[in-house]
Amino acid sequence: MNQTLLVELVTEELPPKALAKLGDAFATGIFNGLQSRGYLDADATATAYATPRRLAVSITQVCAASPDKSIREKVLPVSVALDAEGRPSAPLVKKLAALAASTGATVITPDQLERAQDGKAESFFYTYTAKGSALAVGLQAALDESLSKLPIPKVMSYQRQFGRAAGETVHFVRPAHYLVALLGNDVVPINTLGLDAGRTTLGHRFLSAGALQIAAPDAYVESLAQQGNVIASFTERREKIRAALLAKAGADQVLMPEALLDEVTALVEWPVVYECKFEDEFLAVPQECLILTMQTNQKYFALTDANGRLRSRFLIVSNLETAHPEHIIGGNERVVRPRLSDAKFFFEQDKKKTLAERVPQLANVVYHNKLGNQLQRTERVQALAGKIASLLGGDVKLAERGALLAKADLLTDMVGEFPELQGIMGTYYARHDGEADEVALAASEHYQPRFAGDALPTTATGTAVALADKLETLVGIWGIGLQPTGDKDPFALRRHALGVLRMLVEKRLPLSLTALLDAATGLFAGNANFKDPRADVQAFIYDRLRGLLRERGFAQNEVEAVVAQQPEVLDNVVERLQAVQAFAALPEAEALAAANKRITNILKKIEGVAIDAHGAVQESLLQEAAEQGLFAAMQTTRPQVEAAYAKGDFAGALKALAQLRQNVDAFFNDVMVNAEDEQLRKNRQALLAALHGMLNQVADISKLAA
Repeated sequence: MNQTLLVELVTEELPPKALAKLGDAFATGIFNGLQSRGYLDADATATAYATPRRLAVSITQVCAASPDKSIREKVLPVSVALDAEGRPSAPLVKKLAALAASTGATVITPDQLERAQDGKAESFFYTYTAKGSALAVGLQAALDESLSKLPIPKVMSYQRQFGRAAGETVHFVRPAHYLVALLGNDVVPINTLGLDAGRTTLGHRFLSAGALQIAAPDAYVESLAQQGNVIASFTERREKIRAALLAKAGADQVLMPEALLDEVTALVEWPVVYECKFEDEFLAVPQECLILTMQTNQKYFALTDANGRLRSRFLIVSNLETAHPEHIIGGNERVVRPRLSDAKFFFEQDKKKTLAERVPQLANVVYHNKLGNQLQRTERVQALAGKIASLLGGDVKLAERGALLAKADLLTDMVGEFPELQGIMGTYYARHDGEADEVALAASEHYQPRFAGDALPTTATGTAVALADKLETLVGIWGIGLQPTGDKDPFALRRHALGVLRMLVEKRLPLSLTALLDAATGLFAGNANFKDPRADVQAFIYDRLRGLLRERGFAQNEVEAVVAQQPEVLDNVVERLQAVQAFAALPEAEALAAANKRITNILKKIEGVAIDAHGAVQESLLQEAAEQGLFAAMQTTRPQVEAAYAKGDFAGALKALAQLRQNVDAFFNDVMVNAEDEQLRKNRQALLAALHGMLNQVADISKLAA
């Protein structure tokens, strides 16, 4: 009869940031190990548990022993097993004796073997039934495998103090104290880390009497909760914390990033939420500073009002439930006060010196030994931002000023303490210095977008500086040979490229990609370490564009139809793709795409014929009715296509091309392009070149061909 299995490892406090992953890996490893060895029914399920002091898994439908297996084992090739007279050879006799010993058979004779084809030769095979093994055997192997593959951040070495393994050196993430392994009511005799399995576990470090006995796996969760004051499930504990935070916040908003919620969940076994306060005077400090110090240093949850303004009260998650929490609340309030005082001190000290006064000190900050210091980099970004602002018709002086001050907050005490605030503090300090608001915003906006889905800069100045900053990094780092390799991208060039693309595409900026790369490359003139990377960077950007567009739901062939043309300006790339989608749905699309692919291949083989040529066709040389019909249809259709294209109606331009389908089919059916007469041949090639130009004005529709 199948039963539920419980395996638990009780340890000292586990690394909180790794606990969720450790718990999942522990449970998954044991489940997979047992499943692969045949100990689980098809409908078996696993439930993972993880608390600060335990990793555990409960698995349903576990067999007490693995099933018997029929095994067909190759013995020897016939040519080796039999001698010249066809009698059993010495190697065969020896092999059968060894096989009998390993399988438990009394004796194995040659007539018990199966003779069968084995590739190009024949071999003897022996089929036998291998008895299943007890659960303890498979569980021991599954547990050993699971522990060996745990994503342990850092391994400890310690010595066992008690039991049969006393004095033995053990290597694990934290010292382990108890091992529980129960199948139904019975202990499964396994061991690990110097521990023998039993049914003893530990409850809450302070709220329980300590050790408690687990009667059976199905009683595990309830026993821990009622006798040990421990919520075993990581997910259940996290959701209880979330609900308690929301309840305690009342009308205020709780700032609870998932990473912080996970970390706090990994720190407590019996979570209780309490409310604390700090002095209102600290609210004069930028709230990002206060929030960050509370979250990062103390693992507290800040509160804001409905308008997003920080409140002077905050919430803590304690591991102690008490009717008199005053000492807990007071202790946490005393702990946070020095942190907030430090933030206030840094802010007041930083304001004594303007950002502009800090800029020269950037010369003391190394950017890269082959690209100079941060001041030199700032000057490059400043020059490029001014050019971009000019191309966009923006305020060049604001862009240059924004770029000049953008990195100055790196030298402030606040950013030195909290690097995550770079840019954010620059905006606060720039406003305090009386800089224009767009200049102040550029200090934070030039980092945008920081990650996938992040907001884009909202101002023209911020956009110009953000583009300049990312392009300078892309071209500069690539130019000194540090381009991404495989999955390694230490300078985040993929992220920078995607940031550039998102701004160009989503903000519909009419900027030439080639012009931008030319301007960025020119910044490094005279640098002996720098080699022109424009071609490679451009190809890299187009590859990122392909991925970006596929993520937005466009099919690969649709994306390739647009990107393969390497569009210079990307402000209308989405409209082009939508037009390609609409065209692909037309009944004429498949035939025209195939014809365009055929035309492309023909023109590639012809020297001296300009693809997309216009006006090169001599109507007097069109002899066949099919080529005359195609030329006439093209003359009628071209104005429609060009008019639609001129006003940005790319879908209309492509749909107009559908009128050519019958004429194109007739041309390829009735006309020999490579005629013997040179004049006819060149004229027909020119006709195809002109058609190619019409068909590919919006996108390379040959990419839609199967």
